[in-house]
Amino acid sequence: MNVYFRGGYEAASKHFVEKDLDVSVSGKSYMITGANSGIGKAAAYMIAKKGGTVHLVCRNKERAEDAKADIIKESGNKDIHVHILDLSEPRKVWEFAEAFKKKHKSLNVLINNAGCMVNQREVNAEGLEMNFACNTLGTFILTKSLIPLLEKSSNPRVITVSSGGMLVQKLHLDDLQSEQGRFNGSMVYAQNKRQQVVMTEEWAKMHSNIHFSVMHPGWADTPAVRSAMPDFYRSMKDKLRTADQGADTVVWLAVSEAALAHPSGLFFQDRSPVPTHLPLAWTKTSPEDKQKFMNILDDLAKTFQPH
Repeated sequence: MNVYFRGGYEAASKHFVEKDLDVSVSGKSYMITGANSGIGKAAAYMIAKKGGTVHLVCRNKERAEDAKADIIKESGNKDIHVHILDLSEPRKVWEFAEAFKKKHKSLNVLINNAGCMVNQREVNAEGLEMNFACNTLGTFILTKSLIPLLEKSSNPRVITVSSGGMLVQKLHLDDLQSEQGRFNGSMVYAQNKRQQVVMTEEWAKMHSNIHFSVMHPGWADTPAVRSAMPDFYRSMKDKLRTADQGADTVVWLAVSEAALAHPSGLFFQDRSPVPTHLPLAWTKTSPEDKQKFMNILDDLAKTFQPH
């Protein structure tokens, strides 16, 4: 999978259309989760530089404020706002999204970038496995709750940062909490990333006036990769993409007109749609199982919804 490394980006970028990103997004608002470092922060800076209002949704207040200060200083855009939220806490995700809708009249783009890879099985206060709670359920609740606000805004888009690791995973409905067998954090993470692809495909069918996409940023040198995959990082660090290279397609999907020429619900890598399954793959799922998965998430999400 050499295309996922820096060399793959450099080869692909030779075919990028420079003017795709030559846009002003002044007057438009963007929410980016996990925006205090890595790909999220890089995307936030690039969008801020183009004049967008940026909402940084982060777990750690101190690091979020530091990121905000950096982005304002480097972009000259002061319209940067910090919101503190842990996506692994479903009740808090609902509460945050409902409060945001009351306070803000529009949201043009939601970028679901936050993620976690916990290598030992841990559960949150509600008894949900941590990777699933953050990567899948948190993303589902945040997006579901914000859809009415997105639908009221012009040219709305939702971009979810997935991973090429999902290509080795088939959607599993029978063990969403990873209770069976030996726990493997990187495989659970890859399963969550497959789940994000399915969510995107299904949302695209349900909400035709929002442009949904999901993408693989490639393997980038970010704090998340360093902490969650230390052995991989040590052996591959000279080949990894920069955070800016990882964020390029996120920003392209968020701001360019060219992205809207593609149908909603696709999986992208380096500004191009790519298959969600390897050739001859056993990873394909029936439409019935995809719908069943969305129903399971919907029912689970409702149990945490404030009344």
